[in-house]
Amino acid sequence: MHHACLGTLALCLSFDLLAAQGLGAADGSARIAYPKAPRAAQVDDYHGTIVSDPFRPLEDPDAPATRAWIDAENAITRTTLDAIPERPAIRARLAKLWSIERFSPPLRRGSRTFYTRHDGLENQPVLTVADRDGKSPRVLVDPNGLSKDGTVALAGFSASRDGSRAAIGLAAAGSDWVEWKVVDVATGAGTGDRLRWVKFSTPSFTLDGTGLYYARYDAPPSGRELDAVLKNQKVFLHRLGTPQESDTLVLAHEDASLLNQVRVSDDGRWLVVSISRGASDKNKLWVTDLSKTEAGWIKVADDFTAHWTWVDSDGTTAYLRTDKGAPRSRLVAADLAATPLAFRTTIPEGPDVLAAVHAVGDRFVAVTLHDASHRVRLYERDGKPGPDVALPALGAVSGFEGGRDEADTFFSFSSFTYPGWIYRLDAATGRTSIWKRPNVDFEVSAFEISQVFATSKDGTKVPLFLVSKKGAKRDGTAPALLTGYGGFGIAELPSFSVRNLAFVERGGTFALAILRGGSEYGEDWHKGGMLEKKQNVFDDFIAAGEWLVANKVCGPRRLAIAGGSNGGLLVGAVLNQHPELFGAALPAVGVMDMLRFQKFTIGWAWTSEYGSAENADQFRFIYPYSPLHNIRKGIAYPPVLVTTADHDDRVVPAHSFKYAAALQEAQAGDAPILIRIETRAGHGAGKPMSKLIEEAADQLAFLAKAIGGPRR
Repeated sequence: MHHACLGTLALCLSFDLLAAQGLGAADGSARIAYPKAPRAAQVDDYHGTIVSDPFRPLEDPDAPATRAWIDAENAITRTTLDAIPERPAIRARLAKLWSIERFSPPLRRGSRTFYTRHDGLENQPVLTVADRDGKSPRVLVDPNGLSKDGTVALAGFSASRDGSRAAIGLAAAGSDWVEWKVVDVATGAGTGDRLRWVKFSTPSFTLDGTGLYYARYDAPPSGRELDAVLKNQKVFLHRLGTPQESDTLVLAHEDASLLNQVRVSDDGRWLVVSISRGASDKNKLWVTDLSKTEAGWIKVADDFTAHWTWVDSDGTTAYLRTDKGAPRSRLVAADLAATPLAFRTTIPEGPDVLAAVHAVGDRFVAVTLHDASHRVRLYERDGKPGPDVALPALGAVSGFEGGRDEADTFFSFSSFTYPGWIYRLDAATGRTSIWKRPNVDFEVSAFEISQVFATSKDGTKVPLFLVSKKGAKRDGTAPALLTGYGGFGIAELPSFSVRNLAFVERGGTFALAILRGGSEYGEDWHKGGMLEKKQNVFDDFIAAGEWLVANKVCGPRRLAIAGGSNGGLLVGAVLNQHPELFGAALPAVGVMDMLRFQKFTIGWAWTSEYGSAENADQFRFIYPYSPLHNIRKGIAYPPVLVTTADHDDRVVPAHSFKYAAALQEAQAGDAPILIRIETRAGHGAGKPMSKLIEEAADQLAFLAKAIGGPRR
């Protein structure tokens, strides 16, 4: 989207007035004169309830009135934030903290090893290939040279089994649309193969490396690429050297709302398709035998009563992780040649959630969740427990790629003070060694991490991680930043964040609340925060905030809250319900209009998690918490900085536009309600480092002014 200059005298006067006021309401001295958003006399009838939607025109991001409003809002935000004295020092520290070399866990294919490397401050990570032993590394794909502003990002890659070819996914300006191209690894030259209109699907090579299975959509209408509803995703086979238009249709569904995740088994024999109806829904699992001509589908699971994940195969024996009959999941085996299929337990359900299982060599690597932190253990192929894998602290792991023909594998460990240490794991012994360790500009020993439990409204215990400087006083005078997510069965785990660490360095406490709606304690924990039970998520978060105040980690007006996407919805909802509890709010790319989210891009897939206002029964529990529709005039809201991006094609920016306009209009106090609208960026993935630094600097500067800290 191209932004226009301020188009009206009224908007120019608003900007000039702010400039004359300096910080304006940022120090409580005066109210900001906000731009007038385009309006319409729009009302909708939801099952007999009349709901007004006066800012409906903001749903068109390219309308001249919307573009003028965007420019005016950004001008106010920029002037306000740039005037905060702490911002230059905060930005400099963020750049220093981010200036560390980072790697992804290596993936071995044939005689080659693939990994991404980031030098710290370059905008995008670079895909690197080396010899099998890691020697002679060279750049295979450097997206930093593909756009002047660094907004073309590596969105993923897939390598053939012999390592001779790689499919490279590139995304522009933060969009979820990914264009895949194939390169010859030996030369780095493109083969000319190009796959377009792909979202939420990583291509998988055939055993011989001459074809790719993938899922894609039909091309959206011209001009509607970023907001058109996406349905009817189909599975195709692309043969290298042929145009995409001649790809073979492999699977299409009569139900256009179904989503497909595609992979070829490590031995190349099985095509595996995971089929779901929504972003957090249970899935079907279909497989077909690629060693046979015109083999039919084996429907391993053909309903939506459980989650099924393919782990590995040994001939016709498939190993699957499932929560069928086990809410915390188990590993089962099935003979795909048998009729009917029968499942036998290999790794039984335990007290902790079985979050992932990987096959490496002759063992399984099992990752479990214990109070929202990962543990790793090896198992024999028959399920006999082996050694535990030692981890340096409470944290999260990822990686473990390899397969049956590898004796070792690599994984990443991260935590609040560990920015992605890469380890090599010997699958036979369970011993680890460090492969890459980033050099950081802080002392890990200078911080302390603890876990406490708050009590939610219904008595549920809510885990809460706290990160602070060692020896920090708890007398109610320091600021705190509380974050959470609580949705879609996504586990929130200890992870490294430059923004949050910088907040702690300057005297604050960072808190991560583990809310219902995630998968930290299994499917029951997820169900406890979805659909008609979504209010539990907000109650959990509020309980975490009240615990921080009651235990003098911070004062009520020194508690800031932040969250993105579903976490932005969380922030918007609790801010409406308890504005007096919080000193500032940072809702990012949030789902704010709960009555219309299903009408844009992939939003319909979230109805399995939220429900839909088009359903009368579900409308009754959605409407009372919808952030946009529960803003109350006459309330003195705390300072709010909304962040979104004009190319967000997952949670379209209209959510944040309408929410900010409504909150500005309703604000009865003097605290600023600002919106920061990034250009050539999307929901978050692939955002260039330059934009990440500026956004984090703005957020921390805003908090420095709003809650009186953090300060050194």
